Amino acid sequence: MNMLRRLFKGLFTPITVMLVPHSNSKHFSFKLPSIGIIISVLLWLTGSVYALATAVNSIEYTKMKERLNYYSSQFIELKATMNALRKADNEFRKIFALGSKEKVLENMQPTDSGSIDIEALRVQIKSTIENVKDIREYLSNQRDLYMATPRGLPVDGRLSSNYGKREDPMHGGVDFHSGIDIAVPPGAPIKATADGIVSFSGWSGGSGNLIVIEHGFGFSTLYAHNKKNLVQVGQFVKRGDIISHAGSTGNATGPHSHYEIWKDGRHINPHRFIEGRS
Repeated sequence: MNMLRRLFKGLFTPITVMLVPHSNSKHFSFKLPSIGIIISVLLWLTGSVYALATAVNSIEYTKMKERLNYYSSQFIELKATMNALRKADNEFRKIFALGSKEKVLENMQPTDSGSIDIEALRVQIKSTIENVKDIREYLSNQRDLYMATPRGLPVDGRLSSNYGKREDPMHGGVDFHSGIDIAVPPGAPIKATADGIVSFSGWSGGSGNLIVIEHGFGFSTLYAHNKKNLVQVGQFVKRGDIISHAGSTGNATGPHSHYEIWKDGRHINPHRFIEGRS
């Protein structure tokens, strides 16, 4: 009790802050409780981290926008090339529809700056085809990464335990929780949070009925304490597919879904993926 009083007294002990200008002006001072300074520093740190995260997301968006703008210009160039091919095709059809060598020669237009350079057009078409291939590969990779990145929660429910250090609900003491727990009614449908292949589906000791899905790009997700697993090893699942029903198998104090995200062989905090942020 005395310790709490001393702590409380220390937090509200006033601290004098003095501002001394470089000029000969009179200095200015004011008092703040210790806890006020601590809260101000924490708010400043929180604001700085948020501003940094926002700046990083903005940079990534700008890079992708620039890349898509580049590919858009390539599509415009492709369209111009196709129009030139159609024009050339129409000209050749008109010429060779005349039926005789003499008429063909008579109707040939003299060479000028507007004539079609077949060799230059061939080189342009080859370059355009390569650009289209690059565009398709880029967009395909972006789609694959999007579909492989976990998004949202596997089940609608109440978040009952966060990622990180916590008190062990089974044995007491402090341990590290490598995922999040979502309290739900028994039998609630558990859904995959990204496309992938089931690499494990079965009993796993304290995890009870466990499902592990490999998504590619280094991502894996785990779904534990299921009442019943609905998928088999090797099965392909899509984001939103129902893979199990919630339960309390293994070491569990009640029905819930234990959900983990792994990246490159290490578990990571799922909270940053709950709202679809990667």
